[in-house]
Amino acid sequence: MTHAIHYFCGMDNQSGRKIIISEDGSHTMYVPSLDEHYHSTRGAWQESRHIYIGAGLLASSEATKTLNILEVGFGTGLNALQSILYKPKDLQIHYICCEPFPLELKEWQQLNYGAFGEDTEASIEFNALHKTPWDMQDRIIRPDFILQKHAVPLEEMNLPEQYFDLVYFDAFGPQAQPELWTPEIFTDIAKAMRTSARLLTFSSKGSVKRALKTAGFRIEKIPGPPGKREFVRATKL
Repeated sequence: MTHAIHYFCGMDNQSGRKIIISEDGSHTMYVPSLDEHYHSTRGAWQESRHIYIGAGLLASSEATKTLNILEVGFGTGLNALQSILYKPKDLQIHYICCEPFPLELKEWQQLNYGAFGEDTEASIEFNALHKTPWDMQDRIIRPDFILQKHAVPLEEMNLPEQYFDLVYFDAFGPQAQPELWTPEIFTDIAKAMRTSARLLTFSSKGSVKRALKTAGFRIEKIPGPPGKREFVRATKL
């Protein structure tokens, strides 16, 4: 069976990124120069909710009232928005992310996540996420969600030690950004994580699992969203 990918209005910018409509109706971005999508074309919204929210945020918030989250690759802001929309009501989140290539205003304003969300305030929260200045101190998006964004590569982040409870590792795939999927990078991230903290990534490549194990993580293979057999959840030992 073939699956159609619909390009939205031929949206190009200086980076050559295009907005496309994935199969669940939600937008994602495509980068022709890398031949990479920001999310699964089988469904951007359902992929994020399945991997980062279901197996990450909800699984990690069962016995705590606070979560410190690191996202590698803020991208379209989808993971951050869903973290607001689907978190338990009494959970406090401190969300720190890095993104060396932020979307332009004309790009993120055309993404349909605000209307796609089930929360009536999703559009307001999505705008607030993107309007938050880069490389500034913490900004309160709402009382239970504090955001800090950095427009730098992960390698330039000054990460606090033993701080994060959860990591969304959502960079482009190993074939596009091999420098980010190494034992050295995962070791640096592990130092910033608390014991028993979890790292979620869409990739289940053998090289990725080996790199995570070398960095001291325990690996779980979890059934994936539509179009993906499995993904990885790694726990810091």
